Amino acid sequence: MFYRESGQFKTSYRADSVIFPILQDRLFVGALLLAALVVVPALASDYLLSGILIPFLVLSLAALGLNILTGYAGQLSLGSAAFMAVGAFATYNFMLRIPGLPLIAAMLLGGLVAAVVGVAFGLPSLRIKGFYLAVATLAAQFFIEWALTKFGWFTNYSSSGVISVSELQVFGIALDTPASKYVFTLLVVAVLALAAKNLVRSGLGRAWMAVRDMDVAAEVIGIPMLKTKLTAFAVSSFYCGVAGSLWAFVLLGTVDPQAFDLHRSFQILFMIIIGGVGSILGSFLGAAFIVLLPIVLNQAGQLLHGAVSTSFLSNLEMMIFGGLIIFFLIVEPLGLARLWQIAKEKLRLWPFPH
Repeated sequence: MFYRESGQFKTSYRADSVIFPILQDRLFVGALLLAALVVVPALASDYLLSGILIPFLVLSLAALGLNILTGYAGQLSLGSAAFMAVGAFATYNFMLRIPGLPLIAAMLLGGLVAAVVGVAFGLPSLRIKGFYLAVATLAAQFFIEWALTKFGWFTNYSSSGVISVSELQVFGIALDTPASKYVFTLLVVAVLALAAKNLVRSGLGRAWMAVRDMDVAAEVIGIPMLKTKLTAFAVSSFYCGVAGSLWAFVLLGTVDPQAFDLHRSFQILFMIIIGGVGSILGSFLGAAFIVLLPIVLNQAGQLLHGAVSTSFLSNLEMMIFGGLIIFFLIVEPLGLARLWQIAKEKLRLWPFPH
C-alpha cells in the first residue's frame, strides 16, 4: 500500500514525462545513490570494492553500450570487447603522448576514438542485418585484437605487450585506494547511465526503436537509415570505450589486449539477454547476475569442503548461463528487468486483484 501514486497530480507535460514519475521511485533511487556514494565506501571492505562492485559497475556500463545498439537500435554485435580495447588503448596513448592530459579528458577522447572505429565497422549494417551483421562485428573483434598485438606503437613497443598504468589523479585527487576508485567509477557510470536514459527517450532514441521494430516502415516515414544506424554504433562504441578505459586503468591497473577477448564480448551479450534487452535497468541487473554467480558458486564449493572440484564449478557456471539464456529467450525475452516491472505493477495494485 505504500507504493501508490494516489494524490500525486501532474499539472504539466514536463512533470508527466520525467524519468521517475512516481515519488516513491525518486526517493528510492536517491536513497540508493546516496548509500552507494557515502555508506558503501565507508563500510565496504577492499575485496568488496575491488572484486565485486567496481567490476559490476564497469560491466554495467559496457552492457549499457551494447544494449543501446542491440536492445534499442536492433543491430546485433559480437564485438563489444574490441571497442572496449580500443577505448583502453586510445586512453593510454593520449595520456602517454599528451603530457599532463587529465584522466577524464583522456577517457572521453578514448571513447570518441572507439566511436569512430565503431562507425567504421557499423557501415555494413546499411546493407546487412541479423546474423550476417553479427558475423561482421565478430570480424571486428578478431581484427582489432590482432592489430593491438601486432603493431607495437599501440603498446609503446612494450616487449610483453602489457602496459602498467601509472598513478591516477582526478582534479588533484589521487585514485590510490579501492574506495576512491569505486567512487570515481560510480560517478562516471551514474552520469553516463542518466545520459543514456535521456537519450533513448529523445527523438533519436525513438528513431532507434523504429528501426529496430521495422526498418522498412521507419525509412518510409522519413527516418534516415544511415544516420540512425551509424549513430547507434557510435554511441554504443563510445560507452564501451569508456568502460574499457575504466576496466584497464581503474580495475586492472594494466592495459592488456587479452582482457578484451571474445569471451568478454559474449559475457556482455549474456548480460543484456539475462538482464533485459532494450532496458537501462536490465544492463545493471544482468551485470550483477554475471558478477555474483561465480562468487556464489565458489562459496557453495567451499561450504562443501572440497567435495566439488573447481573445474566442475566452472562448467556448472557455463551450464547455468546457457540454461538461463534459453529460459529467458523462451519464457521472458525481456529478462530480469521485465520481471521487476511486473512486480512493481502488482505492488501498485496490492491488495486489490489485478
